Amino acid sequence: MFEKVLIANRGEIAVRVLRACRELGVRTAVVYSAADADSAAVRLADESVRIGPAPSRRSYLNAAAIVEAARQVGAQAVHPGYGFLSEDADFAEICAENGLTFIGPRPEVMAALGDKSSARVLMSRAGLPLPAGSVEPVPTVDVAVEVAEGIGYPVIVKAAAGGGGRGMTVVWSPADLPRAYAKTRATAQKVFGDDRVYVERYLTDARHVEVQVLCDAHGNGVHLGTRDCSVQRRHQKLIEEAPAPALSIATLDTIAETALRGALEAGFTGAGTLEFLVDAKERFHFLEINCRIQVEHPVTEMITGVDLVHEQLHIAAGTPLRLRQEEIRLHGVAVECRVNAEDPDRDFAPTPGRLERFVPPGGPFTRVDTHGYPGYVIGPHYDSLLAKVAVWAPDRELALDRLERALDEFDVAGTAVRTTIPFARRVLDDAEFRKGRHNTGLVDRLLTADSPATTPDPPVTAASEPRPSTVTDSPTSD
Repeated sequence: MFEKVLIANRGEIAVRVLRACRELGVRTAVVYSAADADSAAVRLADESVRIGPAPSRRSYLNAAAIVEAARQVGAQAVHPGYGFLSEDADFAEICAENGLTFIGPRPEVMAALGDKSSARVLMSRAGLPLPAGSVEPVPTVDVAVEVAEGIGYPVIVKAAAGGGGRGMTVVWSPADLPRAYAKTRATAQKVFGDDRVYVERYLTDARHVEVQVLCDAHGNGVHLGTRDCSVQRRHQKLIEEAPAPALSIATLDTIAETALRGALEAGFTGAGTLEFLVDAKERFHFLEINCRIQVEHPVTEMITGVDLVHEQLHIAAGTPLRLRQEEIRLHGVAVECRVNAEDPDRDFAPTPGRLERFVPPGGPFTRVDTHGYPGYVIGPHYDSLLAKVAVWAPDRELALDRLERALDEFDVAGTAVRTTIPFARRVLDDAEFRKGRHNTGLVDRLLTADSPATTPDPPVTAASEPRPSTVTDSPTSD
């Protein structure tokens, strides 16, 4: 095991990784920007290194500064958390060149899987079902039209290098495709520096189901069941649960086994997540693979008893996987709600400000991952995720009731600060959600009920980790 790990992130995930390291007897150092000098991670870490000013491109995205910080404190490994540089193959390679272990897959594997187009090719070769559409990038609008005509509308145009809900355009009719194709390519070039796009059938009324996997460098791997992340707004997950509800055991087992096969055949190592769309007939289609820890990992930990960050650290240190598939047992149901500092009544606008009161809920089988505390200043520079409230229960009904109770207890107040808790309560009270019959269109349906004169965004087909404040250049984590 490593003697010291540098945590190249901020917020609740930095605190989460720090705690896991401490439990394993690993010393920690955390990097921070000028805006995070008083953060919980800085307070808890053994050491901390300031790496730049508030803008993420000059701090948390500054690979050179992070590597220098690791060398300065004598760290052997770098844990990237999620977001920022967590899926940057170039950063992983820079770490290796400087004698640092990047806690994640090998750079060449990350590069192949981080590109949606090449990931689709790899997963297709491994036998994973894909949505109908182009496997390779679509080079011209004429080819895009041909593909769309072959698979039928609606279609979605996606950036091959996309992530975080950006670089996606849903097209409902042939007349709209040329403009959508051009727009998506332009966005992809601007945001990702890569204008390649592909076209696939857009699945409406689908469920978003993902599978957590752990794979080591010795060819071993396990899956830890499924999660449902269908409660999304603009490609951002709001509520997640494990296992995915209202699907047959046979379907859940098949999705999980298929995901693990794909990860192993791709040479993946570490903790990763394969995401799928599942239609009303329980047919599933591969979307993408995320090569790092997910925001929603607590629900998997709660139903399996496996500490995923512990396993990440052991795998990165070269230890053969300590788990066998037959040892993985799923118990009960876990549900997580993301608490963002956003105002649902103002189109979920970020609400920076100082926390005057911050009392997270407690009680049986209730877990809160957060970096907040009374007096903490939520700044405008980064993502608005403030906390994650996760609960466990023997069955889904009690789990949902327990989550409602926990959210009722959460006391958050501050100058100009609002949270998404009221909207989460609306989701939990929705009849279709309570029955497990919801899909990715749930949030849009609730928002449309609020504003009948407003045309809602189309239902999403893929979700990511927290999105940035609209007033920052902070990256998304997917």
